[in-house]
Amino acid sequence: MLIIRKNKDIKDFIDRLRSRGAESGLAVEEVVKKILLDVRRNGDRAVLKYTRRFDDRGLRRLRLSPGEIRKAADRAEKGVVRALEKASRRIRKFHERQKEQSWSLDGGHIVLGQMIRPLSRVGVYVPGGKAAYPSTVLMNVVPGQVAGVGEIAVCVPAPHGVLNPYVMTAIRMLGITEVYRMGGAQAIGALAYGTETIRGVDKIVGPGNIYVATAKRLVFGQVDIDMIAGPSEIVIIADETADPVFVAADLLGQAEHDENASAVLVTDCQDVAVKVSREVEGQLAALKRMKIARESIERYGAAIVTRDLSQAVYLANVLAPEHLEIMTQTPSDLLPMIQNAGAVFLGPWSPESLGDYAAGPNHTLPTGGTARFSSPLGVYDFYKRSSIMGFTRNAFMRIARTVETIADVEGLEAHGNTIRVRRRKLRH
Repeated sequence: MLIIRKNKDIKDFIDRLRSRGAESGLAVEEVVKKILLDVRRNGDRAVLKYTRRFDDRGLRRLRLSPGEIRKAADRAEKGVVRALEKASRRIRKFHERQKEQSWSLDGGHIVLGQMIRPLSRVGVYVPGGKAAYPSTVLMNVVPGQVAGVGEIAVCVPAPHGVLNPYVMTAIRMLGITEVYRMGGAQAIGALAYGTETIRGVDKIVGPGNIYVATAKRLVFGQVDIDMIAGPSEIVIIADETADPVFVAADLLGQAEHDENASAVLVTDCQDVAVKVSREVEGQLAALKRMKIARESIERYGAAIVTRDLSQAVYLANVLAPEHLEIMTQTPSDLLPMIQNAGAVFLGPWSPESLGDYAAGPNHTLPTGGTARFSSPLGVYDFYKRSSIMGFTRNAFMRIARTVETIADVEGLEAHGNTIRVRRRKLRH
């Protein structure tokens, strides 16, 4: 694992992290544009064409029947089902705390407020390529249900026509009945534009590969999206008290996602950097996804040695990671200084994997430095807000001149006229 000490090398490494995937972006966008246009024009026919090409040659029908979902879910091991049930309860309990309520201020002559309403219809994309993720079902569906979304449609790829039993278990567990056997950019297009079989949605949530992420970016405006998710990433701030075995395991927990994942240690202790680097090499050899994890570590992994923990925190804020672990003697001392992170994990017994599956907070997090301005997926993402204003005649008169003045200075005569006609009415 690369160990970096010099400021110039640190800057070069951060620049390399920020350019992940940039080379292939334009080529992917051209492919995705063609797929989206095809889906918009040809609906089901286009979606079936691409789904047969990429996933299931013999596919005849996009929507899964309740019987197909049940049959696949029945193959799930009971122990895994119990684990998913426990995770679901914890996720729901956490997200219940995020509920928002409509509110109003009634001053007698003026009513001002905000009306909170859930979205009517949401599409959830669940990846099913290199791996299948039942946890993605829980993390993306539960907040929508807590918000009160009226309709939730789920789409999931089924490579070679095989439905993952655990994904189907999570879908069945949450009572979702509208499920489509499709993935990739064509699924995003179907959800955004609608087809003969699939009604369009108001918002699309859920992670996916670069084709899915690009498609979400391109349909934004036609529909809302949660975020444009990039490769997974973790930053670990550690001091001399950190256990190198724990740190290495947690770095590799992100590196195994894909070759573009990033795993970075930031420490004020040279000895920890060296020990973690050795431990990473040792643990790599035992991983089933060793090839993927090794390439990730070699391309986008590093141990950065800083002069002190203040510089470590500064670099963490610059990186604005999806996941930030703090493995120091007193992690809570650093927490007030953390400005940019999707999720923060405090201490040696809070590995990032807890958040991935069962702690309760959402694992759909901002990536690629977007934690500078973005937040984890939550119940708040499934609401829309309407402002409410109500004025009596007397209250109108107290603000009328102010509005008229600003409208006139902006050169919007008709805006000002909405005030003037009312004032003339009151004078007569």
